[in-house]
Amino acid sequence: MTRRMALTPDLVARIHREVPDAGPQIHRSATTTVMTEADYDALAQELLADYAAHARAGADGFWIFAYGSLIWRPACATEAQVHARLHGWHRRFCMRITRWRGTTECPGLMMALERGGTCHGVIQRLPDSDLEAAVGALVRRETSVKPMTNQPRWVKVDAAGRRAPALAFTANRAGAFYAGRIDLEATADVLATACGHWGTCAEYLMNTVQHLDALGIHDSYLWRLQEMVAQRIAATAAAR
Repeated sequence: MTRRMALTPDLVARIHREVPDAGPQIHRSATTTVMTEADYDALAQELLADYAAHARAGADGFWIFAYGSLIWRPACATEAQVHARLHGWHRRFCMRITRWRGTTECPGLMMALERGGTCHGVIQRLPDSDLEAAVGALVRRETSVKPMTNQPRWVKVDAAGRRAPALAFTANRAGAFYAGRIDLEATADVLATACGHWGTCAEYLMNTVQHLDALGIHDSYLWRLQEMVAQRIAATAAAR
């Protein structure tokens, strides 16, 4: 690490609790439906058709832009990874979740790409040998309901001295679980408490900052958040 993180595994462990999986999250105040296997297959085929068009235009592979957990927990095997910069988008905790790292009683927040700014991350190349299965695994990992809040979108990234198409998952503001622009204080409050059957939001934040740092990527928004979350967990533990 270039700097010592305030958010440590010990602090993260203090808020971990065993939480049963409550099943697919459905927004009570909006019309949402759980993605079916047919929906996933149709989405994968749509993205593969898009890629075929990019390939005819000279794209050298199916690349995905990874900016968060796809860096440290890929959805499928990848063949290559290259540093990349995406203009016009930035990381933000803007998706409210009641599953995975949150519950209905204590919702969590997850990251997506929001409009504006610049995001440094990596692009990962999916294997040509089993591309259909890889894309299928990817969409099943990143999406769960219709309309999607985590929307796949083709973007152009700067990587290895060239501009290339890549698939990114971006915030859909019309999605039922879009939370809007939550300020740092409120975001830190959520990340310091939320936990689901996959673990805590604090763990997700810690892993993301650690792996970005290992790649030489510093995100000031995430760095400040990990400091604030660490302070909140430590203060809660001290008050007990």
